[in-house]
Amino acid sequence: MRKFTPLILLAGTSAMLAACGGGGGGVFNRERPDEFAVQRQAPLVVPPDFTLTPPAPGAPRPAEGSASEQALEALFGGPAPRSRVEASVIDRAGSAAPGIRSQVGDTGTNTVAKGRTTRDIIAAPEGDGQSATTVIPS
Repeated sequence: MRKFTPLILLAGTSAMLAACGGGGGGVFNRERPDEFAVQRQAPLVVPPDFTLTPPAPGAPRPAEGSASEQALEALFGGPAPRSRVEASVIDRAGSAAPGIRSQVGDTGTNTVAKGRTTRDIIAAPEGDGQSATTVIPS
């Protein structure tokens, strides 16, 4: 067994070295496509003159509103008109009391205990609902 170990190591090392030295210099000397020849370069064009005039000193800026308002306007096109149903619901709801946020966490605020059922629904595993079953408690 002692005679075969150096022979096996020598054969394995020479096989690995032979795999590294393929003909033609390997990865570093291969032919590559010219990245500039892939697409035709369009000639440079001078843009048309739009006769833009510089702003007058002290004139108000042409952009109105804050940056967030401009972003909302660009993304969503401004506020959408409310439908009659939506306006009716908002009118019936009325306005909130000014101190409502401080009253919500008050211990005297009445709350509804949702119980086990709500906790089980929230903790239910996700799925497509194809294998879902219902259980009616008796």
